[in-house]
Amino acid sequence: MAPLLVLSISFALFVVLGRLGVRHLASWVTCLRYALAAMFLLTGSAHFGSRRTELVAMVPPALPSPDFLVTATGVLEIAGAAALLVPRLAPWAAAGLTILLMAMFPANVHAARAGLTLGGSPVTPLVPRTLMQIVFVGATVAVAIGTRGGERTNRNRTK
Repeated sequence: MAPLLVLSISFALFVVLGRLGVRHLASWVTCLRYALAAMFLLTGSAHFGSRRTELVAMVPPALPSPDFLVTATGVLEIAGAAALLVPRLAPWAAAGLTILLMAMFPANVHAARAGLTLGGSPVTPLVPRTLMQIVFVGATVAVAIGTRGGERTNRNRTK
């Protein structure tokens, strides 16, 4: 639930700042890029903190090297977050993060079905987690598509 809150609250904050005159935040796509970067920085850093053991347990048993997979996905999430902040890299980062979200979803399914915990609380049940996943994928796809033309168009309008 924390990633959804970070995404939603930071997006709203960036949009408000854009409406208040922060020129760099005039485009909703830029606001969404920054909000996604904040979300992926949060989720990626969790792969190396106190919740690491629980994340390793979420990896479906059929996959090899769960510890390595958690490290790799954490690095990819943090790298993707950083790349979202660079306009030229943002569409590629968003596309890569879309693929990463889809590749990691089986771990969420496994965790929900196995009744695992995260941070001492039960993981989000499968239906709400699936709905959140749709939001996350929709946001990354919107950035991947919108960054190619939307930001340039909005930037030209503000000049």
